[in-house]
Amino acid sequence: MDQEKQPRAYGNHRAPAHYESGDGCLTTLIRIPVRIVVLVIVLPVRMVWDALVATSRAADRMLLRPAGRALAWLCRVLVVIPLVQLYESVLTPLGHGLRRLAAVVGRGVLWLGAAVFVWPWMALWRYVVVPVVRYGIVAPAVRIYVSLLTPLGHGLRRVYRSLLTPVGRGVAAVTVWVLTALFVWPVVGAWRYVLVPLALALDRLVKYLIVAPSAWAYRALLTPLGHGIAWLAGVVASGVVAMGRGLGTAVVRLVMTVLVTPVRWFWRQVLAPVGREVAAAIGVAWRIAGYLSRAVGRALAWLAWHLIGAPVAWTYRTVCTPVGHFVRDMVWAPARRAAAEAGRAARGALRTARETVRRARRDAWRALVGGGPAPEPREPVAPLARTLGSTTTVPSAAPEPEISLRKQG
Repeated sequence: MDQEKQPRAYGNHRAPAHYESGDGCLTTLIRIPVRIVVLVIVLPVRMVWDALVATSRAADRMLLRPAGRALAWLCRVLVVIPLVQLYESVLTPLGHGLRRLAAVVGRGVLWLGAAVFVWPWMALWRYVVVPVVRYGIVAPAVRIYVSLLTPLGHGLRRVYRSLLTPVGRGVAAVTVWVLTALFVWPVVGAWRYVLVPLALALDRLVKYLIVAPSAWAYRALLTPLGHGIAWLAGVVASGVVAMGRGLGTAVVRLVMTVLVTPVRWFWRQVLAPVGREVAAAIGVAWRIAGYLSRAVGRALAWLAWHLIGAPVAWTYRTVCTPVGHFVRDMVWAPARRAAAEAGRAARGALRTARETVRRARRDAWRALVGGGPAPEPREPVAPLARTLGSTTTVPSAAPEPEISLRKQG
């Protein structure tokens, strides 16, 4: 048997992975027992997983959703609707009344506060403080400023401009000349005729005795010596680098030969094929276990339907449905009609009571305040029909003009 021969692909079909990888008979013989063992291990796990999934879906469909809808209806009936009725029937009118009461009380408090705290201070400021400050402080101060301080300031300004300014300028000129003669001219002479020549002499001495010999020694001695040392260090470094490169190459080759090549061969030839086979076996076993689990589940569902579901459905259709229809038609519908009639009667009684209370309140208010009797509401009366040219509706009214059906030209 030729193991190198691969099956030919036709259509969209592709050859399996073990044919593409070129595995032999030994790998194929090992693959089948491995997959059988993995199937035996994975099958219980897959069946438990499918059972948990089916149980969760059934619980969600049969328990959680109806329970959620029941809780929502119960919350709406017991909490939301009473709260809405309480808000609309009690809290809203109470809030409107409290707002109006607060507005009235606030206006009274503001008026009282203004009368007690604002108006007295305004009167004190307007009729006491302002006149006292204006006629007792500001007016005398303005008069003193205009009559006394302004002429005195003008006189002092003239004295300053006519007498103090020329005297000050002369004193400043004499003081500047004396200070210049005592302090500036000696310092300038010492700098110009003593310090500058001495500095030039020291500069030339340092230049010819220190700098020139140092520069000659650097060019003639230190530079050639440094070049020789640098050349020797380069030669030594080149030898060390060449030796290090050779040693590094030998170490790398030794590590690659002794450690990396065996590890890579073991990974490619042993670990990678084993891992691929285990992964493929787990995938195949999981799919086969799924098929088996679905078959077992369908068998259990068929058995449960014929043992439980079919009898329950027959009981519901044969017994519960007629009983429910009888209860709905003979008990629930009359009770609902009776409740509706009772509700309408109660609403009519409440409407009559409200109207009675409203009329009693109007009569009481009219008795307390006074006023003419309110006109009784009357039903709208259609206008009386009359013939052409007659005034039977109102005796003193003029007759209506006759209307012709023809168009007036």
